[in-house]
Amino acid sequence: MTHIAWFVCWTSAALLVHVFVGYPLLVWLQARVRPRPVARHDVLPTVSIVLAVHDGERLIRAKLANLRQLDYPAALVDIVLVCDGCHDATVAMARRSTDPRLTVLDHPNRRGKAACLNDAVALTRGEVLLFTDVRQRLSPMALKELVANLGDPEVGAVTGELHMENVRSGFAQGVDFYWRYEKGIRHAESMSGSTIGVTGAIYAMRRALFKPLPPGTVLDDVLVPMRVAAQGKRVVFEPKAMAWDQPSQGPADERRRKIRTLAGNYQLIQLAPWLLLPWCNPLWFRFVSHKLLRLLAPWLIVALTVSSGLLVTRHPMYAVAFGGLVAGLLMVGLARLQPPLGRLLPLRIAVAFFYLNLFAAQALLAFARNRRLHLW
Repeated sequence: MTHIAWFVCWTSAALLVHVFVGYPLLVWLQARVRPRPVARHDVLPTVSIVLAVHDGERLIRAKLANLRQLDYPAALVDIVLVCDGCHDATVAMARRSTDPRLTVLDHPNRRGKAACLNDAVALTRGEVLLFTDVRQRLSPMALKELVANLGDPEVGAVTGELHMENVRSGFAQGVDFYWRYEKGIRHAESMSGSTIGVTGAIYAMRRALFKPLPPGTVLDDVLVPMRVAAQGKRVVFEPKAMAWDQPSQGPADERRRKIRTLAGNYQLIQLAPWLLLPWCNPLWFRFVSHKLLRLLAPWLIVALTVSSGLLVTRHPMYAVAFGGLVAGLLMVGLARLQPPLGRLLPLRIAVAFFYLNLFAAQALLAFARNRRLHLW
């Protein structure tokens, strides 16, 4: 029994260290030692903006106004808006727009974002596709900054940087800290080759590289760039192309969105099993380290807690590991009981880490039980 506990403890610890420290450090070192800068050029290809919406009447007017403010020649841009089973005034408000570049598709029945994106892309004329969501605001220079990266013939897709604004609660501050950590990894991946996944709110790609998404796909912002990489092109990160979003202020607000996204990773493997094959996926190591092992993290934490608890009398380091895990859980409880304390940096990081891993564990159950994940 002791040998099993020892094996589980050290294996869990090694994988957790690799996921949260080792892999980020490795790609950071790669970016410093063997950087692969993008040969940006000021190019102006035709661009089709693709926007899928479900019940977005509160946001659609501001979003269309935001797209009109992009600093890019208007004659080179067209916009395709797809309404996915909207039961509010989204369609009517969009069709009142006087922008001649806008095409509105109205599907009365909800089919999911992937089906909408496929329909929209089929109508586009641009050499470049810009995908964005209705909720986020783009900076005026965002499109030009993205397209400049596509001036490098090795680049097939490029994502922008999503910033959080109106970060009020301790939980939101913790999520914002985690998101900054995630963006740091993406930046290092980009500087050393290709990033895994893009930000759905703001990414552009060569239209010739787009392939229709399988019905029901949840994570188009992972599958699309992985397909681009599989075609021999880089997927890069452009911090000057900015978008802004509002974070969830509490765990309850974040739960549904995060569980759906994380469950989408399980669906991704089901839809594209080639991602698990090193000879088919050129970004296999990064995909496994950045995506798959993150899904295992909550179970690895449980295994480490139980195994180190069983070994606590064997060596002081097991007692330290077990005590540290218990202390982290107590910090989460303290932050929940005393919300003002939740603004302290150690507590807000602990709370965000706890809930993000809790949601990752729940995502497996959600995927197993819910086959309608694609309905946003």
